[in-house]
This record gives sequence, C-alpha cells and structure tokens, in this order.
Amino acid sequence: MRIGELAETAGTTTKTLRFYEDQGLLLPTERTAAGYRNYTPEAVARIDFIHRGQAAGLTLAQIRQILDIRDHGQAPCGHVRDLLDARLTDIEQQLAQLTALRDTIAELRDQAAQPEPESCSADQVCRYL
Repeated sequence: MRIGELAETAGTTTKTLRFYEDQGLLLPTERTAAGYRNYTPEAVARIDFIHRGQAAGLTLAQIRQILDIRDHGQAPCGHVRDLLDARLTDIEQQLAQLTALRDTIAELRDQAAQPEPESCSADQVCRYL
C-alpha cells in the first residue's frame, strides 16, 4: 500500500510516517518503479505498536529500542518490563510532587480565605504568595 493509504489505515499522517521512517521506527520500504513507497500490511501493526508505546508514556527512542530488539529476532519482553518499571517509578514521583504542590496551594488558599490587604506592606505584592 502507498503511504497515503497506510496513513489513513493507521490513523496518522504521511508526514508522521516519513518522520517515523527517518527516526528508524518504521523500516524503509521498497519503492515502486515510479518512486512511491510500497508498504506491506505489517507496517500497520508496527505503527499501532508505536502508538501504544506512546500512550504508555514511552519515548520514541525507547520504542525504537524495543523495535530494534524485535527486528534482530529477539523477544523484547524483558526490556519492555524494565522500561515500564522505570515509567511507573517516574509517575509515582510525579504524583508525589503533585500531591505536595496541591497541599502547598491548599495551605496558601486557606491562609488567603479571609484576605487582610491592609496587613501587606508595599514591598510585598501579596503576603499569601
């Protein structure tokens, strides 16, 4: 199938497909005599995998690593597990930081619940921040 057909089938754009190819995510394909890319149906599954990896929060570089392992005939399961473990750790850290931020903002809001503008000096824009 040509690049436009692949883009439509995979729910993406031709520009994205060219980018994936440039980044080594999508393997270069044979070209027709007229120079058109001629993709196989397997390309749809590969693009679907790329999209699922992105939805899981993996970077394109990490997805490329997984694809490289598979392209060399090995199962990437262990590597995927390690990447997902690292992603979970990152998310847990982000959640902890967001919880701390929420608590700080809630405390500031509570302090500002009954504003006392006259208690602010001119060098303080607002004593609640």
